[in-house]
Amino acid sequence: MKLFAILFCLVINVNCFAQNEFFNTEGKRVIGTFFEGFHKGDTAQMSSVMTNYMRLTSAFVLKNGTNNVSINSGKDFLAAVANRPVDQVWKEVLKGYKGKMDGNLAHIWAPYEFRINGKLSHCGTNSFTLVKTDEG
Repeated sequence: MKLFAILFCLVINVNCFAQNEFFNTEGKRVIGTFFEGFHKGDTAQMSSVMTNYMRLTSAFVLKNGTNNVSINSGKDFLAAVANRPVDQVWKEVLKGYKGKMDGNLAHIWAPYEFRINGKLSHCGTNSFTLVKTDEG
């Protein structure tokens, strides 16, 4: 019985390490690929790590103190990136990662600073939901 308990604990630990490895490597790689494309204005690269049903949700407070939420499709976001003014350089600087994973679903938070032509525009925290599919 002791042997079974020890073996069970070892199997649980291996599974936890595998999940942590996905978060530390694949999760960060997917986010890195997305933002590399974003910075270059390469919507094909961005699309390579997006699902067709991706949504971008922004929660923010207006100057008058009113809480607001906006929801955009991934398609609309890609159009905004593709049509940004040519004289603007957009750079989102991620300040770290925190995350949780269960099975093929990971949720990652990343504080950021957003800069336009090197000047700080705003800051906040990104919240990514990553899903591992048969395609990647």
